[in-house]
Amino acid sequence: MKRFFTLYTLTIAATFLGCTKDGSGSVTPQAGVGGSMARFAITDDVLYIVSPQSLEVYDLANPAAPKKTASARLGIGIETIYPHGKNLFIGANDGMYIYDNQNPLQPVLLSHYRHIQSCDPVVVQGKYAYVTLRGGTSCRTGNPVSTLDVVDISDLKNPKIAFSQALTSPYGLGVYGNRLFVCDGDNGLKLFTLEDPRMPALVRTYADVPAYDVIVRNAGSLIVTGKKGLYQYGFSPDKKDLTELSVLPVQAN
Repeated sequence: MKRFFTLYTLTIAATFLGCTKDGSGSVTPQAGVGGSMARFAITDDVLYIVSPQSLEVYDLANPAAPKKTASARLGIGIETIYPHGKNLFIGANDGMYIYDNQNPLQPVLLSHYRHIQSCDPVVVQGKYAYVTLRGGTSCRTGNPVSTLDVVDISDLKNPKIAFSQALTSPYGLGVYGNRLFVCDGDNGLKLFTLEDPRMPALVRTYADVPAYDVIVRNAGSLIVTGKKGLYQYGFSPDKKDLTELSVLPVQAN
């Protein structure tokens, strides 16, 4: 199953990059856009994949023949990957791994921020990482508490908890400017302001949108996925509200 997942992901990535060639046949540098619960990411022509136990790196300079350049075992319960600047932030059941990505083909582990066992998507902006910890699941046995944690990463080698607040059942999240979007499962999409980036302030809950992950596409646009379908919203940094742009409903079988 793991081999199938890796080959399938490589095929998607190679196809995606192969469609971006210019007239000279070279690949146009780009970054893949994914949600906070993504298990792979593309930065320029490098593909990063997290399996349940490892980080794997592939050179896609030749999209038709991806080349594996690195593999690092990280333990168990590796869940998500989020590239930011020259670093990779990897969410795991037991915490967050931070990698130096100055050499994209050979990332170097900087630190491991540990928390109690939990499902752990992560996004980053500035000197803070925003992490949702979901209780009452197989990856947080024995602890029913769910939280939104803010981690100070101003010292990447020594990340520290800065703030924590309770949520109901959080999944993915996204950040842009002074807005933080948190998917709280069946409890809806939550919109926070980051006027103080250390202490997100809840301003509105969209309870009719069961939400599981969010992709911030650019300044003013985001996509939310949930069991009712795919939602597209517009947002503005000076308005504490979202504008629904479109809905692609999904019918359960």
